[in-house]
Amino acid sequence: MEKGSQRPHIAFLPTPGMGHLIPISELAKLLVDRHQFTVTIITFSESQNRAQEIYLSSLPTSISSLSLPPIPLSDLPHDARIETRISAAAARCVPHLRSLLLSLASSTRLVAFVADLFATHACDAARDLSIPHHIFIPTNLLYLTLMLQLPALHAASPLDFHQLEDPVRLAGFPPIPGSEILHPLQDRKNECYRWLLEHSVRYLDADGILVNTFDAIEPEAAKLLTADEPGRPPVYPVGPLIRSKAAAGEEGAQSLKWLDDQPPDSVLFVSFGSGGALSAEQTEELALGLEASGQRFLWVVRSPSRLNSAAYFTGQIGDDPLAHLPEGFLERTAGVGLAVPSWAPQVEVLGHPAVGGFLSHCGWNSTLESAAHGVPIIAWPLFAEQRMNAVVLVEGTKVAMPLKQRKDGVYERREIARVAREMMEGEEGKLMRRRAKELAAAAAAALLEEGSSSIALLALAERWKSFEAV
Repeated sequence: MEKGSQRPHIAFLPTPGMGHLIPISELAKLLVDRHQFTVTIITFSESQNRAQEIYLSSLPTSISSLSLPPIPLSDLPHDARIETRISAAAARCVPHLRSLLLSLASSTRLVAFVADLFATHACDAARDLSIPHHIFIPTNLLYLTLMLQLPALHAASPLDFHQLEDPVRLAGFPPIPGSEILHPLQDRKNECYRWLLEHSVRYLDADGILVNTFDAIEPEAAKLLTADEPGRPPVYPVGPLIRSKAAAGEEGAQSLKWLDDQPPDSVLFVSFGSGGALSAEQTEELALGLEASGQRFLWVVRSPSRLNSAAYFTGQIGDDPLAHLPEGFLERTAGVGLAVPSWAPQVEVLGHPAVGGFLSHCGWNSTLESAAHGVPIIAWPLFAEQRMNAVVLVEGTKVAMPLKQRKDGVYERREIARVAREMMEGEEGKLMRRRAKELAAAAAAALLEEGSSSIALLALAERWKSFEAV
């Protein structure tokens, strides 16, 4: 078959983590189904695991996958942050990636390469081959705005963000306290800060930037960033790109069956994403707070970590998560709540009519899933960009309630009980549920044929199709 008669082909490079792979895969499905593309997803061999293999194998046949060879990282400090490790791997993979893209270009009508937010250096491989290169942001316009302003913020003050007296002002968003800014940017002396500063400059070299968001959830920023501005690549909000519903399995079926027996909007879903974990003290406070609230709850319990952080960065202690709950908690709450170990089918849970609130870490994938199903949030951010997401969800979008921490960062049981009651029974909770339902309608509308995200993706697809493949 001549290349000109082949379907246009896109190569994606997600960085490690299902939270990066899933939105890219959902975008790939849209390109295949609506715009007649074929896709190759290129993965890092270091991120390979059984769950990822199963997920990739479940994608449509027009979406294939390839793996890069192992990238040596043994010279990095043992305490190097995950963003540093990902960025270094992306920079070092360029020779291998160039060969892989050249091979794809010889067998497909390759019209573009799209790299994940921490893989900007990998775009050098596409640039060397004169292939249009784009950046995919799996999080939001808030993150992108921060990164585009980072060089100027860096030059304006020698202080770390958490040392700033005044809040950080990002165009299109409420003021954000410096302490709540993206966690990897909180220490200028850390190598991770240098990498992100370099990424922020490289974003401007891209041929376009795709963002997993939709206009209605970040309206002012969407107006600003989708307007033409000299020196900045075009920005395409193409979300919400969230996980498709799948078979819940035996473990998930337990949660859904329990929800079937609960009244509408009566259950608080409690989960901290695929990587979130709490300390032992915080796990106990959460349990006793849920119990004291008297509200129905479905809690995805994980074994405590040594810090409130990302479980896959710090490691966990213990094997059975439920064994770390306070003595007698499961028996005392048996008629009101359900605690499940490690996992629940989150998309299906949030879409269940019994669920009326979501106690969440405010990761962007979870935020979009909550928004798409009209469920308001109790904000409990842990790491990464979650703290600044929480500020915007509480003060900007107004679909989230804040929790007040002690000076040592712990959320006490009385505060947890108070906010849970207000969310599930109070007038503020009812108002937030109405706002969340309106946001869900806007999320669905964005992906309709005439919706803002569909129009943005169509413009990009037409631009890609007009490229003469190498």
